[in-house]
Amino acid sequence: MSRLRVVNLALPKTGTTTLTDALRQAGLTVADWKIRPGQSSRSDIPRQHLGKVIYEDYFASGDPLARLDEFDVINEMSAVRQDRSLWPQTDWGLISAIAAHHPGVRFILTTRDPAKAANSMMRWNNLGKRRLPQADIPGLPRGFGSTEAELARWMAGHYAFCRRVFAGAGNFMEYDIEDADAPEKIGSYLGLDLPWWGQSNMGKPQAQEVG
Repeated sequence: MSRLRVVNLALPKTGTTTLTDALRQAGLTVADWKIRPGQSSRSDIPRQHLGKVIYEDYFASGDPLARLDEFDVINEMSAVRQDRSLWPQTDWGLISAIAAHHPGVRFILTTRDPAKAANSMMRWNNLGKRRLPQADIPGLPRGFGSTEAELARWMAGHYAFCRRVFAGAGNFMEYDIEDADAPEKIGSYLGLDLPWWGQSNMGKPQAQEVG
C-alpha cells in the first residue's frame, strides 16, 4: 500500500486549521503554513514558510516536496508579508510537478462561501486591509483586494481554476466547511477515519502573519 500524501490547495480563512487539527488527530503529520521548531529533524527548514521551502525545492530539483518527506500533509502553503508573496496553490506548473514526483498524492480543496471568507480576511489582523492589497498575487494584482467584493471574486476565481484543472481527476476532491457531511467525505476520500471534527482558529487573533 502506497503512502498517503495530501496537499491542500485552499486559500486562507477557509477552515484550513480545522483540517490540520482533524488530520493530526487521525494520526497524520501535517505541515501548516510554517515549519515549527520540533516538527522536522532537518536543520534547514524549521521556522521557514512552507511556500518558501516548496518554491526553493521546485526550482532547485523540480520536486516541490523534496525536503518535506517527514510530512504526510501539506496545508496552508501561502505566505504574504512585506518581503514575500507566495501562492503555490495557484501555480499549475508547481502543482503538476508535485503530481509527477509523487504519483499517489491526493489533492484537496477546502472551500468556504467567498463572501464569508472575504469578511473573515478583513477581520483577520491586517490580512485583508493591508497585506493582500499591497502584494502581487495570482488573480489579485497589487492594488486590488481592498474590498470584500474584490476578495470574494478572487476566491471564486481560485475555486474555478482548481475545478477546471482537476476536472474528471480521481486525485482531487473539494468540500465546503459548512457541509455537515464534510468529515465523512474527507475520510472516504483519504481512506481514514476522522476522530475529531470541529472549528479551529476562530475569532480575531492578536498577531498572525497569514490567516
